[in-house]
Amino acid sequence: MTNRQDKHSGEDSLIARYFKPLATDPGAFKLDDDAAALMPTGDDIVVTTDAIVEGVHFLPDDPPDTLARKALRVNLSDIAAKGAVPAGFVLTLALRAVEEGWLKPFAQALGEDAARYRCPLLGGDTVSTPGPLMISITAFGRVPPGKMVHRSGARAGDQVVVTGTIGDAALGLDVLKGGAAASLGAGDRDALAMRYRVPQPRNAIATVVRDHASAAMDVSDGLAGDLTKLCAASGVSAIINVPKIPLSQAASALLARKAIGIETLIAGGDDYELLCTVPGDRVAPFIQAARRLGVEATAIGGIIAGHAPPSFLDAQGRELVLKRLSYSHF
Repeated sequence: MTNRQDKHSGEDSLIARYFKPLATDPGAFKLDDDAAALMPTGDDIVVTTDAIVEGVHFLPDDPPDTLARKALRVNLSDIAAKGAVPAGFVLTLALRAVEEGWLKPFAQALGEDAARYRCPLLGGDTVSTPGPLMISITAFGRVPPGKMVHRSGARAGDQVVVTGTIGDAALGLDVLKGGAAASLGAGDRDALAMRYRVPQPRNAIATVVRDHASAAMDVSDGLAGDLTKLCAASGVSAIINVPKIPLSQAASALLARKAIGIETLIAGGDDYELLCTVPGDRVAPFIQAARRLGVEATAIGGIIAGHAPPSFLDAQGRELVLKRLSYSHF
């Protein structure tokens, strides 16, 4: 987020007003340089990047404060899945226009989350675009040397564990689009919409993931599809007991009256829960440690040898045939 010395630059004014107050880390150099510096600590640096684009990842009328939180939190979720703690982030913001009424709540929410998750703004760029609004963040995390948790560590005999509840974000989008979930009561509708707009990254249990999981990733494109990716990276397969997948009361109610199918929940995107494989003797310690930190975790199946896609079994042990596994960006 270069703050060049042409004092009349509109970009400089925007940066100085909205984003320089967020750059509290000494390595950001008050956004007065062309780059930032991450101070060495002896840890490995984990790097991840995600962009959210209007019309693809959020709706045109989504509030700016929720966009700021979502943009940062989807990256924090990846950091958590690697067993790392946040170190900082850089921001690229493509705007159609400079609007006080949009930028002020955006910057305020971004600053609040940067402080909450101890992930300071280090720099970035602001640009004008004639196209859709785009927010791209690259986040950095720290993890002890050689301790990053990969997708590729799952082994036969491990248990599959997920945090939180699955499918609520997909239902939240359905609420906002006036779909089947819009028939729920106002409280449920609001809660689901917030699950879509403002993810809850599980950074509180990053060290639990690092200490106990053999493999991990976050659930961003759908549980079924992301588990398939993890299994492919690890060269294994999995069997999932669908009735064990944790669901919210709202999701369970919609399923019970057949307003939606299970595929809506396990193939929908934007959950940003953690998907981990955990050796059998570590499952109980993992769940207990997560719970002590305020995060519920549930074992939903197991890893098996083989290269077939994961199987999803219903209450009678019959394999479900899924028409899709995940949300597709293209």
